[in-house]
Amino acid sequence: MHSQEVTKRLLVKKSAPPLFNHQCSVIATLKLFASKWKPCIICYLAERPMRYNDLHRIIPNISRKILSEHLRDLERDDVIIRVQHDHKLQKVEYTLSDRGKSLLPLLEQLQDWGMANLDDVLSIKEMLELTLD
Repeated sequence: MHSQEVTKRLLVKKSAPPLFNHQCSVIATLKLFASKWKPCIICYLAERPMRYNDLHRIIPNISRKILSEHLRDLERDDVIIRVQHDHKLQKVEYTLSDRGKSLLPLLEQLQDWGMANLDDVLSIKEMLELTLD
């Protein structure tokens, strides 16, 4: 029979050093817009302001619940602007904010990488042409 050596655990401070209290900028940026549907929403709104039902109709397979959540998230993060034109008719339009527009070059770089390295993918322009006709 082998005897096990018992070791004492060292006490670890509960608070992390200041460096670890900050988010990585890459991870924080990806959290802002990198979901299954948020890039689609951003790309469609880059073409023109759109209403909720327009977005729901052209984004394939997105549920109303997820679209609503993503629009709220993107508005909260100042990526899109929600403009209410008529309170009684609840006419609301979504458009990209300046912050949202600043994401477009990044999305284009991701698109370029995908076009060069993945099979059977469409460019943003091709996707928009298929759905915005």
